[in-house]
Amino acid sequence: MAPLPKLLITLGIVLILAGLLWHFGGKHLSLGRLPGDIAIERKNFSFYLPLGTCILISAIISLALYLFDQFRK
Repeated sequence: MAPLPKLLITLGIVLILAGLLWHFGGKHLSLGRLPGDIAIERKNFSFYLPLGTCILISAIISLALYLFDQFRK
């Protein structure tokens, strides 16, 4: 099998597993309120900027892509 279909199949499986983990484990994994996330709540206004969450997700994706690249060589 060519490398691109394998990559797409693997990516699809990873996304399905991440979705299932998020759906069923969402109550136990508070991924939306990490340190570094900015939350401002006023009477008629609320603002939420998930900086800490974005940095964590970016680090996980970067690590996964790095490991995938290392295994591919």
